[in-house]
Amino acid sequence: MNKWIKRIAVGLLIILIGLQFISIDKTNPPINAEQDMITILTPPVELATTIRKSCYDCHSHHTVYPWYTSIAPFSFWIKDHIEHGRRHLNFSIWGTYDQERAHHKLEECFEEVQEGHMPLPSYLWIHDEAKLSPEIQETLATWFKSQMSKYQ
Repeated sequence: MNKWIKRIAVGLLIILIGLQFISIDKTNPPINAEQDMITILTPPVELATTIRKSCYDCHSHHTVYPWYTSIAPFSFWIKDHIEHGRRHLNFSIWGTYDQERAHHKLEECFEEVQEGHMPLPSYLWIHDEAKLSPEIQETLATWFKSQMSKYQ
């Protein structure tokens, strides 16, 4: 039995080492500042800074890929997370959203921030600077809600 455990462990180690030779694409798509949500909705500077540091890594084309995104299998998980985040909401292409979609996205932003679901706890493990204080959380949620009237 001990021999099988050793073989399995060696096999997993070989697979893990082999995965290090498969890198993820860390190229961000081109950015058109005129389509960016912050450019279009012009939040107050403090909120724009908060949105950039708490939301943009996963929900824009401004993703910063830290050193640990070079380590498989974490790199695959993080890349998938970013792609999912961008598909669901992408602040970099805000100007392409029609009225209904923009309104719906603002409504979701309001709810997610107000309920404390965003930023994700798994993101906050390593990105302490992205944590929202209760005051900022409420201010940000209120701002998202106030912007919904622009899209009715």
